[in-house]
Amino acid sequence: MIHNMQNSLTGSFGDEVRILGFMDYDVEMLSLRLGNFLRWTVAFVIKQKAILAFLVCFLFYLREKKGRGKTQVRRVVDITAIHGAPRPLIHVRAVRRKGCVIESNPSPHGGRGALPSEGGSPSDLLFLAGGGKKREGERRGGSMMLRIKRVPTVVSNYQKDEAEEGARRVEGCGRNCLNQCCIPGAKLPLYAFKKRNVNNGDTGVPGHDKREPPVAFLDSLLLGEWEDRMQRGLFRYDVTACETKVIPGQYGFIAQLNEGRHLKKRPTEFRVDKVLQPYDSNKFNFTKVGQEEVLFQFEASEDGEVHFFPSAPIDVENSPSVVAINVSPIEYGHVLLIPRIFERLPQRIDRESLLLALHMAAEAGSPYFRLGYNSLGAFATINHLHFQAYYLAVTFPIEKAPTKKISTLNAEVKVSELLNYPVRGLVFEGGNTLEDLSYTVSDACICLQENNVPYNVLISDCGKRIFLLPQCYAEKQALGEVSAEVLDTQVNPAVWEISGHMVLKRKKDYDEASDENAWKLLAEVSLSEERFQEVNALIFERIASANNGNENLPEDPEVKPRSHEEVDATINKSSRAAMVGETQECIVLQ
Repeated sequence: MIHNMQNSLTGSFGDEVRILGFMDYDVEMLSLRLGNFLRWTVAFVIKQKAILAFLVCFLFYLREKKGRGKTQVRRVVDITAIHGAPRPLIHVRAVRRKGCVIESNPSPHGGRGALPSEGGSPSDLLFLAGGGKKREGERRGGSMMLRIKRVPTVVSNYQKDEAEEGARRVEGCGRNCLNQCCIPGAKLPLYAFKKRNVNNGDTGVPGHDKREPPVAFLDSLLLGEWEDRMQRGLFRYDVTACETKVIPGQYGFIAQLNEGRHLKKRPTEFRVDKVLQPYDSNKFNFTKVGQEEVLFQFEASEDGEVHFFPSAPIDVENSPSVVAINVSPIEYGHVLLIPRIFERLPQRIDRESLLLALHMAAEAGSPYFRLGYNSLGAFATINHLHFQAYYLAVTFPIEKAPTKKISTLNAEVKVSELLNYPVRGLVFEGGNTLEDLSYTVSDACICLQENNVPYNVLISDCGKRIFLLPQCYAEKQALGEVSAEVLDTQVNPAVWEISGHMVLKRKKDYDEASDENAWKLLAEVSLSEERFQEVNALIFERIASANNGNENLPEDPEVKPRSHEEVDATINKSSRAAMVGETQECIVLQ
């Protein structure tokens, strides 16, 4: 009995703890602090058999006292037993450090994390709630579930808690959304852009008459419509009133005080160890936004000319891409680009979606209008494919960083590595056509997705320059490896923060913002040098494979991300020769 209870405290994230021999108990809540037994504070509400809760606590204490538990568990949040189950369950939740939740629940199906009675191995019960420390690669394996708690960003005025959404579905829509209940007969502006055949802003057709577009895409359409929504009061706060300053230092990090984004809401748990997750129609998605929040449809022209239609039907069958406001803006003109909205694609980059984002950057034609992308595990909170974009008339710190050329690939796409910047990353630019650049970068993104590496993308310089930034902050946060000082800032380092635009929610952090603090935060985001080079090897192997004739193969929508153990095995088999071309050829100072 006690042996099984001990095992219940040595499971992995997300496993189920099955305790044999207990048929009639119901422990509802237990809260305590671990450490010296005399300093324990125990408060619990129990219906029956309080001795069971005490035994579980005491076993925790014995493991820590004997040095067998090296988890630095701070407090157990609750222990819940299910009454009357054929094989009763105990669910243990413990907080290791701030921001890290340990859920111990060994799986009844055997395999990693299962109890020996369920076909598992004792060696599989070492991580987190007791036992030895695993190496980094094993720690990130598919055997555990990493979660962090954060308040999700509200991007739509119709974004509610799931409970409220469920009630709305029962009662009916009652608003002008993009679902079947409201879409028949609806119309939105349509901007049909002209595809560019070469990556320099021209049409690529000699002697082609460069006509003036019917509407200025950035100034009149995007920013004009955005300001219209601001005047109509659709935003949660006035972002133009937020204080902003450039921090003195090498790169001039940008600090913004945005107290409006700080929500006093109950945090939501997000899984951060799985980049590819299936789309869930029960959760918030962009078909639930109000039609007044959508600025226009954004589609490729069929005749090679730019067209603008102030009021066009919404072609649900062909699933148009749309541009919508973010009601919690970071900057002026903050919008969302949602590719093929009615296909309800999960948050994963493919060739077509990235090319669409590059066309939007090219159409805007301003180096100060940038697009960004966050993968799941890298602070995307909505699993419905989307890019973000906004206008900020200052050079981003990441755009100033020097680079080291690694290779020139087929179609003249140049790949460089960031130097002397707190976050390690790759820079892609050039290419004979916009498609060349887009396909190369999307292949790299697909590689990261399939190998379960969270990442961010910044599209810069009118779509001619793309930063690819693998990161590990959320993983480290879930494992309790981020310092309390950094966590207290409540900054979620997504694409904009990594690029050097620090969005701060507390006046204290804004007043104390410094170059040193910015580096300290971003250093927590970056992969180690060793891991970064391993990931690069995978990326270049994937690109080389695509260039050798597999470039037309679509991404498998059912592909499952590989565990980090499988990734490490692939890396060990891979040759660094996959990194094609003139490595370390030159250093470019921006």
